[in-house]
Amino acid sequence: MDILKLSTDWAKAEVFSAKIILLLALLFFLAAIGFWQLGKTSMAKAFIWPMLVAGVLIVAVSAGLYFANKPRITEFETAYHTDTKAFIEKETARTAKSQKELAMVFKVLPFIIIAAALLIMFVDSPNWRAIGITVIAVMLTLMFIDSNTNARNSAYHQHLSAERP
Repeated sequence: MDILKLSTDWAKAEVFSAKIILLLALLFFLAAIGFWQLGKTSMAKAFIWPMLVAGVLIVAVSAGLYFANKPRITEFETAYHTDTKAFIEKETARTAKSQKELAMVFKVLPFIIIAAALLIMFVDSPNWRAIGITVIAVMLTLMFIDSNTNARNSAYHQHLSAERP
């Protein structure tokens, strides 16, 4: 398989993923607006700020993915044509590092979810419960995002490893 096409397709998939994540952030913003406009109870009103903060954090994740991968689409072609072997080595090392980082993420996020669940169970304040529920929603969203990223990264890494001289 053509490594250059594989690499650019991978980067384009990451950019597309960033756009989908931006839509997820929009859902958090819409939820905050909905709680603000329609919320009548103290519990409903408690969700406004946590949902806004969650939306901002997810926008930051989306921007990070987008701005990290959009330039790669053009950089890959230049790097590949300059020195193919060095390009493959660099990308293999980068994807291996990403796999280690994603493995750590999948260990940390469940603990954060457990802590948020305990917060919901043991604290009676509507604000803290709303924060706990929002944290769980954000962590599940991040796990969804990272599971797709991990699958793409693993497949890309396998193809790169097979092409190494």
